[in-house]
Amino acid sequence: MIRHPGRRLSRLAALSLLPVAALGVFFVLPVLGMLAQGFWPEGEFDPGGVLEVLARPRVHRVLWFTVWSAAAGTAISVLLGLPAAHVLYRLHLPFRRGVRAALLVPFVLPTVVVGVAFRQLLGTSGPLGFLALDQTAVAIVAGLVFFNVAVVIRVVGTAWESLDPRPAQAAATLGASPWQVFRSVTLPALRPAIVSAASVVFLFCATAFGIVLTLGGVRYATVETEIYLLTTTVFDLQGAAALSVLQLAVVVALLAITQRLRAVPDPTVERPRPTAHRPTRADLPSVLVTLLLLVFVATPVLTLAAGSLRADGAWSLDNYRALGTSGEQQALLVPVSDALVTSLRTAVDATWISLTMGLLVAMIVTRRSLTRAERRLRGALDGFFMLPLGVSAVTLGFGFLITLDQPPLDLRDSPLLVPIAQALVALPLVVRTIVPVLAGVDDRQRQAAASLGATPLRALLTVDLPAVWKPLLAAGGFAFAVSLGEFGATSFLARDEHPTLPVVIYQLLGHPGELNYGMALAGSVVLAGATAVVVLAVDRLRVPSVGAF
Repeated sequence: MIRHPGRRLSRLAALSLLPVAALGVFFVLPVLGMLAQGFWPEGEFDPGGVLEVLARPRVHRVLWFTVWSAAAGTAISVLLGLPAAHVLYRLHLPFRRGVRAALLVPFVLPTVVVGVAFRQLLGTSGPLGFLALDQTAVAIVAGLVFFNVAVVIRVVGTAWESLDPRPAQAAATLGASPWQVFRSVTLPALRPAIVSAASVVFLFCATAFGIVLTLGGVRYATVETEIYLLTTTVFDLQGAAALSVLQLAVVVALLAITQRLRAVPDPTVERPRPTAHRPTRADLPSVLVTLLLLVFVATPVLTLAAGSLRADGAWSLDNYRALGTSGEQQALLVPVSDALVTSLRTAVDATWISLTMGLLVAMIVTRRSLTRAERRLRGALDGFFMLPLGVSAVTLGFGFLITLDQPPLDLRDSPLLVPIAQALVALPLVVRTIVPVLAGVDDRQRQAAASLGATPLRALLTVDLPAVWKPLLAAGGFAFAVSLGEFGATSFLARDEHPTLPVVIYQLLGHPGELNYGMALAGSVVLAGATAVVVLAVDRLRVPSVGAF
């Protein structure tokens, strides 16, 4: 017999009130405002305006480049990530954990830093300048692979590590070669994880912003950068809204496909834990690919660091000393050092907001439902809370820009506007980290605590907190790193007198002068170093759910 079903529903509704209200104001309202800007530009329903935007030849070129560059970035990421996942999750090698962490760092590097690093590597004065790849499609695809190959390694590697080894062992015993074992046994078992990782990587590539903006120049643009240019340069808000609507529909469809293809292991099934084995001759190609991938990841970063230490043709710290100035010919309104302080403060605010929201959402969607009404309400809330996954940072920033600018929600001058936007960007990562851990807590422990007279808060502190504190720290670290380097939404919302470091780096790139470029390199190194330290600290926590990007 279910006791007090009405009380449980009331408690669930009360717990959901804060995140529902927050998403309603800071997600649903901006999305509705964006839709209104596209379909009701003058207060009257005008779908023809959207169709006119989508019929423009430039829009067709932008859409085509977005699709094929994302497809190329995804294919190369999968081809490089599969061998690396095998090496780093199934082979016993020295420094394996260190290499794993090193290959994870690019995923959380600010996209503008990745763009600056590849410009320094491929520019006319860079080590690979003779290839003439600067501001080409090849450079953009290389940047996308650099940024996203970690997703394939982490997602596929985690699945590979948890595979039941007995079918592969049986096939080898029957005389199958290593390649036959992989093709007939391992690959089918990994297919859901591979498809899931490829879907997520395609989504990340298609919505890349900072990489394309810094590497594409004026010749190449994706839907993300086109929305930004239409808003800030051409002031074509209806055109930007039309592209945002199109991107929203495509991203939601991709996320729905990803959710359906996502591999969810059954926790009730006991599987032997596979042990890492020493590499054999058959593993040599995978080891070589992993080494090449490590070189590919390290080269732009090292080139960036070396470039930041060069000034006037000599080794110097002048670029770092200049971070306290406004640059050459007053390129900046505020020094880079002030922008770094603003970024740190903003990231702290975004982190506590995303952790608070993420923990509430995780508690709501993981609790066991005892009645049909509760199950339906919890399912509806689960779907509502996952809606931010379908909106890119640029689209979110554009929605904030056109909706939160007049009473009663005139937040243009609010110091929390940028942190809230960054918190919404980081929220899916926080939820994906915490939910698997809370879902794994045996509900009978909570029931036992309640039967002994513990209040819901006491049960949370004694049952859930011991299991979730480490994933909560990991989620907070990743939220901080993501917020520190967030560029898409912040580029729309940051005030001129309080820019964040990624925004200032992009401003420096847009101003001529050797000192300005050197300051952009130095600022990028500082930003990359801060995010790398946070990610490496999170990796030390060894939280498995961190791999569920």
